[in-house]
Amino acid sequence: MSKSKRPGPFGPSSNTSKPAAPGKSGRGAPPKAAKGKSPAAPREKKPVAEAPLDEKLQKVLARSGLGSRREMERAIEAGLVKVNDRPAHLGDRVTPDDAIFFKGERVQVRTQVSRQRVILYNKPEGEICSRQDPEGRRTVFENLPALQGERWISVGRLDYNTSGLLLFTNDGELANKLMHPSSVIDREYLVRIQGAVDDEMKRQLVEGVLLDDGVARFTDIVEGAGEGRNRWFYCVVMEGRNREVRRLWESQGVKVSRLKRVRYGNIFIPSHVRVGQWIELNDKEIRDLLLTAGIERPKVSRLTPDERKRMERQEKRLRAGVGKRSPAVKQKKPRAPKDS
Repeated sequence: MSKSKRPGPFGPSSNTSKPAAPGKSGRGAPPKAAKGKSPAAPREKKPVAEAPLDEKLQKVLARSGLGSRREMERAIEAGLVKVNDRPAHLGDRVTPDDAIFFKGERVQVRTQVSRQRVILYNKPEGEICSRQDPEGRRTVFENLPALQGERWISVGRLDYNTSGLLLFTNDGELANKLMHPSSVIDREYLVRIQGAVDDEMKRQLVEGVLLDDGVARFTDIVEGAGEGRNRWFYCVVMEGRNREVRRLWESQGVKVSRLKRVRYGNIFIPSHVRVGQWIELNDKEIRDLLLTAGIERPKVSRLTPDERKRMERQEKRLRAGVGKRSPAVKQKKPRAPKDS
């Protein structure tokens, strides 16, 4: 009875003490060619192609937060884009060394986003959503954390006298996808109304009202606190039109005295994030937000240990300062408007 041999690293037999005889198959011997066929030539490894340095122009513009790719294609066709002082054309590709101009202004070209970041800012009244204001008013960007080599892009806007939830991201394409009407993301507001509100008015606001820029409507209206002619309501819209919530209520002859956004898709303002404070969304919250917007297979890279520690420190500061303004946010006195 023959003894069974344990499989070795090179086949059933692990006995490699004797070299294989010339002409026979074994470790270190060339394979025997089949009859009538020449030995196969050894395969050469193909060199790995490096990623191209150039990219489509519309993709670079969209990543810079100027609009969606489709909008940037239309801008190129309209002659609003130049590359190295020459009019751009659809199909152009650019590199980081190219000088790109959009509507006469130099575009800050960004490389690929290292990691999608999203922060939630609890906006106070009396701040504008522009980076600069000729009247010297405070901007929301003054309270945001600094970015190296990137900039925060606002996901939509809130009026000067509107407070509440405002999202920012470092990814221009993500911002445009979240703002695009095709994403169908609901926005919920808490509004205080001065004037009589009855069931017929609420029914009409839900069915639709013709405004200057077309028909608008609330998808839901729920009563909050208050009595008499000063009452609070929660109302939901699916678009981000300019002053849409105010214009809808004002079309019914009532006045909006307070307005605050409390929800954007699946994102709410955490109770420990006070007015004027911000907090960064974690990986799961960003992933859920992308899924809410209908963005398939979201790629969210994991936080580095340093980034995770920074987020944990920010969270502790906010929770420790409940009822107070965050130490990371400096209160500034409102600047007086410049004389025109």
